Amino acid sequence: MAQVTITINAREYAVACEDGQELRIMQLARILDDKAKMLTQGGQQVNENMLLAMVGLLVADELSELKKNNPEAAKASAAAAEEEKNAKLYEQTLKLLQNAEEQIKTIANKIESL
Repeated sequence: MAQVTITINAREYAVACEDGQELRIMQLARILDDKAKMLTQGGQQVNENMLLAMVGLLVADELSELKKNNPEAAKASAAAAEEEKNAKLYEQTLKLLQNAEEQIKTIANKIESL
């Protein structure tokens, strides 16, 4: 696990990420920093929590507009979410089946010992 230090609104944050993802994290942080600078230009003092919320809203709005203007991207995002949901269901089902298998083996062993 790698760690990278990013700067947003002149504050540094240590962020853990997968090895090899450091550059991508820094690029994303630059986008957030640019949004923060845009919101604080003109000398406005903004509470850090409020600034975080405002930056998040700007990024969410941009993403929403991109999805609205690109239905294929929205479909891909929905498909990825559905795939993740299905993978979790598969894992849960697999665990249940493994537990059932263990119980069947235990019962079979008890029957054999009779």
